[in-house]
Amino acid sequence: MSHGEFAFIRDHLLPLTRGDRAALELSDDAACLELSGNSLLASDMLVEGVHFLRSDGPAVAAQRAFGSNLSDLAAMGAIPRGFLCTVCWPTRYSTADREAFVDALGVVAAAENLALLGGDMTRADAPLTISLTMIGETTSDPLRRNGAKPGDQLFVSGTIGDAVLGLSIAKGELDKQDFLLERYQRPQARIELGQTLLNKATACIDISDGLAADAQHLARESGVGLEIEGALIPWSAPVLHWLENEGRAGVETLITGGDDYELLFTAPVEHAASILALKRTLGVDVTWIGQVVEGEGVRIQDEMGVPLDIETSGFTHF
Repeated sequence: MSHGEFAFIRDHLLPLTRGDRAALELSDDAACLELSGNSLLASDMLVEGVHFLRSDGPAVAAQRAFGSNLSDLAAMGAIPRGFLCTVCWPTRYSTADREAFVDALGVVAAAENLALLGGDMTRADAPLTISLTMIGETTSDPLRRNGAKPGDQLFVSGTIGDAVLGLSIAKGELDKQDFLLERYQRPQARIELGQTLLNKATACIDISDGLAADAQHLARESGVGLEIEGALIPWSAPVLHWLENEGRAGVETLITGGDDYELLFTAPVEHAASILALKRTLGVDVTWIGQVVEGEGVRIQDEMGVPLDIETSGFTHF
């Protein structure tokens, strides 16, 4: 590596270790981390032009990368312990661009009290590419996608579709609304909720590809069917306002759009009351939206009982 890379690591990345001994001051080829219980590793890659817009800039890219990766740990009920960060900087990026990325990453990591433990960086005539590896642990069996059983109830956290409209705002297709734009630019992983669901939920997935697509993933892995009441899907006030002019087609857009990073999970009916009461203890809305049934696939119906079109069920790379 060049002297410039070492200087950048020392001046800008080393502070993100927050003095964590496992990082070894970023001076060696690997971190050294002691974990107890079940260790969980989650790795995800974001590419400019695919997972975020070039016009979003480096700070938003960092925020989206961190929040979306952390959400993978939330879906398994993990306690986050640290992360690795690998970046391919575009040749067009200036020192100021790289600093903006690291500064934003430091802010969101500090909010979760997480330390950077290592990683790598390179430079190429290519789009900004970010790969994070999140490290976590659970003291009991982690939440998985494959435990839903017929008779279980289906729940979702937060509200659906905000980030879909936030992306449209970022593209200049809708008038700016700060709440919706923030939901796209800075995903919030439901870490505390995931941990609370350990030993309560039977299956869990974070909604990254869209409610319809991720419901399909959960149903397939569990070998069950899911019935979702479209009238019960939780929408924020700005989304409800948008839906006034979009109707049924708008609902289909929102449930297939992705980037919600809410938790979709199943639980036995005896846990329903305590799960719905989590808003009081965690400050996170949790909504009952359906049930697990025998069979396969996902059926989402409107308030008249007519199935919604989920042929194009969500984001996929291939």
